[in-house]
Amino acid sequence: MRRGPGSAAPGPPPRERTAAESQAAGRPPDPHVLGIAVLVGLQASGKSTFYGQRLAGRYALISKDLFPRSARRKQERQMRLVETALAEGRSVAVDNTNPSPEEWRPLVAAGHAHGATATAYWFPPDVAGSKRRNAARQGRERVPDVGIQATFTKLRRPSLADGFDAVYEVRFDGRGGFLVRSDTGVRSAEESET
Repeated sequence: MRRGPGSAAPGPPPRERTAAESQAAGRPPDPHVLGIAVLVGLQASGKSTFYGQRLAGRYALISKDLFPRSARRKQERQMRLVETALAEGRSVAVDNTNPSPEEWRPLVAAGHAHGATATAYWFPPDVAGSKRRNAARQGRERVPDVGIQATFTKLRRPSLADGFDAVYEVRFDGRGGFLVRSDTGVRSAEESET
């Protein structure tokens, strides 16, 4: 086929951008891009509220807190749910404390195995604030203060070196919402003050 001046030969079809690429470019994530969001922070640090405000419409919730107390092998059960959702093409958010690489490595690996973008949402520790919010909880939602302290001793900040495609720091904004900032210093559409 002969082409006129200025016409280009057809190239490969454009690839879909990853959620991390969209975020770095300041564009909202492509809803068709598969993702796994791993929430990392102390108990009562705002993770579940953040999920409800920011992720609920786009990510299926997976949390060990939703399993019956008597459930056995919660980690294995969680991984089965993650694998199933990703295999079905559904993005997932894992809302647990996820304090260290021991917890998040299998999640990142599962996400990448299914072609998903792995994003960490880091809730910097505020032990006194977590204990105060925890004290206001009722029933099963309340955890012993010693549990918060035990999680704090294991808690580690996630990074891109851990295999995540993007890492965001999440803080309360003082008005019932959250401030979200990229750990890479690149402002994105995911970042805002509400």
